[in-house]
Amino acid sequence: GDVACTHTRAMYRNSYDTDITTWSPVGRLHQVEYAMEAVKQGSATVGVKSKTHVILVSLKRAPHAELSSYQKKVFKIDEHIAVSVAGLTADGRLLCKFMRNECMTHRFVYESAVQVSRLVTRVADKSQVATQKSGKRPFGVGLLVAGFDKTGPHLFQTCPSGNYYDYKAVAIGTRSQSAKTYLEDNYTKFEDASRDELIRHALKALQQTLGENVELNAKNCTVCVVGKDSAVR
Repeated sequence: GDVACTHTRAMYRNSYDTDITTWSPVGRLHQVEYAMEAVKQGSATVGVKSKTHVILVSLKRAPHAELSSYQKKVFKIDEHIAVSVAGLTADGRLLCKFMRNECMTHRFVYESAVQVSRLVTRVADKSQVATQKSGKRPFGVGLLVAGFDKTGPHLFQTCPSGNYYDYKAVAIGTRSQSAKTYLEDNYTKFEDASRDELIRHALKALQQTLGENVELNAKNCTVCVVGKDSAVR
């Protein structure tokens, strides 16, 4: 019975996953789920937040560790916003370019910095369009967006589905569940933590995602700090 059931599910999926605009009989869009799977396959990145700072740390991959440089994973968007990506980095760069343009437009029109939640909503809206039009494909990337604005520190996660989430602490990418377990055990300490303590927690969480015989070092890890009185660095 179980074998037949699995076979039927596979047949369902094969019939309904060829096109982004086709619903499966159980109300799912398989192509969107595949894009979300691409995020899970990307190298891990962790975000944590206190009252005064937001920290992003990410693990950089090198296609050939000895021969090539590491791939950049963290991008500055504006003086008060930074982004870390997991999944298809090329898609991530495109979204970062879009976000920079949004920030510049907002500064030009309103002569002030854009609020983080407003920017993330724009990215989510852009992602949603790709789940609805047959001529497009969903972005295969998840973003962690860290920012500090007049409403305080913010840490958001975006998803290829067009959803976005506001977090106290979060991890995405390969083996991110191990990092989430660390964050769940320790998140109560984050709110009042100093900047250096927060960085230490973020790195400890990222450490959980590493495979055998891999250790964090200055080459394969990026740390980004967004703070109350300091620009992104």
